[in-house]
Amino acid sequence: METIIQDHNNLIQIGEALQIARKRASITQEAAAEIIGVARTTIVAMEKGERRIKATELLKLARAYGRPISEFVESKPQAEPFEVQFRGPSIRSDKDDLEIEPIVREFEELCTNYSNMERLLDAPLNRRYPAEYSLHGLTIDQAAENIAMMERQRLNLGDGPLSVLRDILEQDIGMRVFYIPMPSKFSEMYFYSDHLGGCLAINQNHPEERRRLSMAHGYAHFLTSRFKPVVDADGQYQRKPDSERFADAFATYFLMPTSGLVRRFTDLHRAKDKLTLGDLCTLAHFYWVSLEALVRRLEDLRLIGAGKADTIKSSGFKVGEAKQQLGLSEIPVRADRLPTRYQYLALDAFKNEVIGEGQFARLLGVDRLEARRVANNLRQTGMEFESSFDLPEFVGTRG
Repeated sequence: METIIQDHNNLIQIGEALQIARKRASITQEAAAEIIGVARTTIVAMEKGERRIKATELLKLARAYGRPISEFVESKPQAEPFEVQFRGPSIRSDKDDLEIEPIVREFEELCTNYSNMERLLDAPLNRRYPAEYSLHGLTIDQAAENIAMMERQRLNLGDGPLSVLRDILEQDIGMRVFYIPMPSKFSEMYFYSDHLGGCLAINQNHPEERRRLSMAHGYAHFLTSRFKPVVDADGQYQRKPDSERFADAFATYFLMPTSGLVRRFTDLHRAKDKLTLGDLCTLAHFYWVSLEALVRRLEDLRLIGAGKADTIKSSGFKVGEAKQQLGLSEIPVRADRLPTRYQYLALDAFKNEVIGEGQFARLLGVDRLEARRVANNLRQTGMEFESSFDLPEFVGTRG
């Protein structure tokens, strides 16, 4: 196994942590040396930060000391605290803070675990990040459409629907995307640091159409205000700041680009004298968005009259029943709590005995029995993950 600790300051910090853990476990330096098959002087050098530490050595010592490996390998710069914020004028309550705090901590733990596994396996995330986009000199709407078009061009996505947006963000761009259960009013959390990269937590309890809008909204923050973490929640703003208005607009342009939407709407209109709600449901399904999102987008483009979305909403129209009658399939979705790559990293670490079964289960957030089932399922997919490579790259139109 490759040596994973290279930075001198990290060596000193890890050495001190190892010494503290060893003493708490009442293990002598001689006994620690036997555990990893080295001389006692090597343990002395490790604890002083004078000797580089291999992943296998660190794992064995952590097990012997009864401590999680993350206690030694975690490297979270003090200048980049993991704190997400409600942006702009907010009407949040103390209850909101109590509800979101444990979710923020879970989000932080998952991101840190992901990063630590990459370090242990020498498998860094392949980041394909663009430089931050500037909004200077453009209206919010112009900036949102321009940046959405440039990102689609950069990623070779054309102007069609994006069926599994999460795969695009994770595999084509290198974001960390987690689906975490949250109270209904919270949509997504966004965080970025140079150490962890771009991170998104999406409300797992929301329908997939809304989760897609939330992912695109969070990605907009990453593209234009990378170092400003945010929690997105309903009723958050008395008046939306420009950054939020931009993110909302970007999400609709990114998911439903003007050129493709106008062309398809025009073709549909030519084929029928009068469009029905069923036609609009079909078009919304084509773009994998909600009927309301589509209709509001068509209103903005002045392809249909203003106020139609509110009229449909107040009429009690049952979209789900309409989809069933129209024979529309379910939206393609990968709603696992953890990214696929995260799961394969954990499996790879477990297979190669870098971590034990207990830690494998903790990384997945399940008990040991469920962890064995997950491991078997991952193996049976035939996509065995090699620690020195990224997952297969899928760049192109999702449709």
